[in-house]
This record gives sequence, C-alpha cells and structure tokens, in this order.
Amino acid sequence: MKRNYVRQVVNIASTLLVLVVNFLANALPLNGKNTGEISDQFDVYFVPAGYVFSIWGLIYVGLIAFTIYQALPSQWDNARLKRIGYLYPLSCLANAAWIFLWHYERFPLTLVAMLILLLALIAIYVRLHIGREAFTFSETWLIRIPFSLYLGWITVATIANVTSLLDFLGWGGWGIAPEIWAVIMLIAATGIASLVSISRGDIPYMLVIIWAFVGIAVKHAATPTVAIAAWVTTGINAAMMVVGALLHRRR
Repeated sequence: MKRNYVRQVVNIASTLLVLVVNFLANALPLNGKNTGEISDQFDVYFVPAGYVFSIWGLIYVGLIAFTIYQALPSQWDNARLKRIGYLYPLSCLANAAWIFLWHYERFPLTLVAMLILLLALIAIYVRLHIGREAFTFSETWLIRIPFSLYLGWITVATIANVTSLLDFLGWGGWGIAPEIWAVIMLIAATGIASLVSISRGDIPYMLVIIWAFVGIAVKHAATPTVAIAAWVTTGINAAMMVVGALLHRRR
C-alpha cells in the first residue's frame, strides 16, 4: 500500500514538472527563444505546420486526467497502473530534459532525451496491453487514450528530431535531395504506424499520425514532391486505421 502511495505522489510531481517546464520554455522563454523559433532554424521537410503542435494541449490534458485518476484512493491497487511502475516519471524527466537541451541548443543530446522518452512510452504502451486487453470506460479515457495520443506524437517527433539533428550536423544525405529524404521518412513512419494499427487496432494513435501528416502536406504545399507524398501517405494511414480497427474488432 505504501509503495503504491509513493508511486502516485511521484507521478503527480512528474506531471507538474513537465507542465511547469513546458510553460516556462515559452513564457520566459528559455534562452530567449520559444520552441517553434528553434525548430524554424532547420531547413527540413519532416516538420508539420505550426497549428499541428496544438496537439500538445490535448496530450497534456490527457496526462493531467491520467495523473488525477491514478491518484484516487480507489486506484491504489489497480494492477494495470502497477504495471507502469516508474516508467511514467522517467518519461516526464526525459520530456523536461529535452526542453532544456533543445532551448540551449544541445541538439545531439536532444536525440538521446527523445529516444529515452520514446522507449519509456513504448514500454508503458506494451505493459498496458493496449489493443490486447479490454479496458473499462474510465480506463479507456483516462489511461489508454492519453498514452496512445502521446506515443503517436512522439513517434512523429522522434523522426523530426533525427532530421533536424542531421541538418544541424551538415549531413549531405549521400547526395539524395532533401525532398526525397522527406518522402522516405513519410514512408518509414507509415510503415511503423501500419504495424501498430494491424497489431493493436489503435485508432487514437493513428489519428495523431494522420493529423501530423496533413500538417506536413499543408506546410510544404509549395514543394509538390513532399506535399503529394504527405497526402498519399495520409490516405494510406487512414486506410490502415480502418483495417486495423476491423481486424481488432474481429479478434
């Protein structure tokens, strides 16, 4: 019982840490630049339009809801929450670290923090058995959906982080045009998302991928190669979302 109480308190503190750091990052802002201004320093195509980043608001609402839910006395012995253990605080530390590293332009280290965040969320996703076990109504909205949305966005963000770092390092792309690399990244992300959809039937995860891809198409409308590829892969992801949902329902 005491161990579960400690975990609940640590989760609350972790959520507060992420919210405060992300608020200060743009309110101060840290190092004199907001997060978007730093992103604009890179000449890369795997970045969506600015409005797409509003999804962070939805993600944080979901994390707040999860934090409140897991802190309820009735959830002390929730076996599903016990499986998460301290992976959630780890993800919060990685999130906060990424913000500081990004704003102080320690770009190689941002990828390390992003990968830790990604791996922590994957571990949480797997331990929750999302798409493999039935969830109650409250658990669906307060546990499953928040982490599906979060993992979906960090899947996209990790690829964007890699492309930004390569641009920072001056990588020449082996002579392949940046637009073609963007298409390759879109295809790779679509492959990953399709595997998740087929194996888990996770609609919220797929909606985040679609949201991001539409944003890429909109931002780079003046670059036909990227825009067309983004719209095509958006359609593929939408189709795979339906296929995954049907397969999951049949199972």
